[in-house]
Amino acid sequence: MSDRNLSIREALNEALAEEMERDENIFLMGEEVGHYDGAYKVSRGLLEKFGERRVIDTPISENGFAGVGVGAAMVGLRPVIEFMTWNFALIAIDQVVNSAAKMRYMSAGQFKVPVTFRGPSGAVMQLAAQHSQSFESYYSHVPGLKVIAPCNSKDAKGLLKSAIRDDNPVVFMESEAMYGIRSHVPEGELVIPLGQCDIKRPGADVTLICWGKTVPLCLTAAEQLAESGVQAEVIDVMTIRPLDEMTLIQSLKKTNRAVVVQEAWPQASVGTWIAHRLQVEAFDFLDAPIRVLSGKDFPYPYATSIEAEMAPKAEEVIEAVRRSM
Repeated sequence: MSDRNLSIREALNEALAEEMERDENIFLMGEEVGHYDGAYKVSRGLLEKFGERRVIDTPISENGFAGVGVGAAMVGLRPVIEFMTWNFALIAIDQVVNSAAKMRYMSAGQFKVPVTFRGPSGAVMQLAAQHSQSFESYYSHVPGLKVIAPCNSKDAKGLLKSAIRDDNPVVFMESEAMYGIRSHVPEGELVIPLGQCDIKRPGADVTLICWGKTVPLCLTAAEQLAESGVQAEVIDVMTIRPLDEMTLIQSLKKTNRAVVVQEAWPQASVGTWIAHRLQVEAFDFLDAPIRVLSGKDFPYPYATSIEAEMAPKAEEVIEAVRRSM
């Protein structure tokens, strides 16, 4: 099986096209997904291939088209709802949290809700405070939702295909800053199961736990740590909910130290939850407190000179590791 270099947007596009070809009940809906080929060109060519009944442009009405997606999923279709950014999805949070996430439970299993909500998340150059937020903790707080954050093209394709096939609502959070980054994607069918972490780099001295944009950051830090003899194991969470605690615990039993790295704000975050769970389940194996390295705790600025200081950096990861050592 040969490999190809695809950008994340191309891998997502391929996943959508393959799934829509496989199952006529799948449709894509959102702002500018059709005639404009998507705000970030993820849906390029899909309107021409599948037509306006299955690639549906909407008004600027997140609450409305998210609700249409939930209703369509309840009657047997498999909608993929694209938010132009997860910042805009706050308008639709009632549909995601109060309708999609709870319907299967409240109906005692009479209704499945196989809807995938997807779109870009996190900071990118100079989009300022209202458009640069990482909201994975909002959605992973809610039982009934699955929350995914891929870091490369292969994972983006395989996880999106699994999300679309899942009978539960999935929140699929793509890094806006990473759409153009290329990496290898194997030819042929590629489905990556939800609910599993992936060890991106093995190591024995410390565990770096990350997802989305912080995965390449941690890999860079691990390479620099290796130059001084510290072998860091880098684990990509991939599925934030349900969390694959077992893989994280097994790594911690081996390395005895961990640093969680996230782009999001620190308080009530995914990183603090992971640190709590590991300290409860693997406390006896710890040689140092688990550290959580987060984005700075204030709204994203517009000025590039300040914006550059917001997200964690490789040197900050290395410093956190050294303090653990």
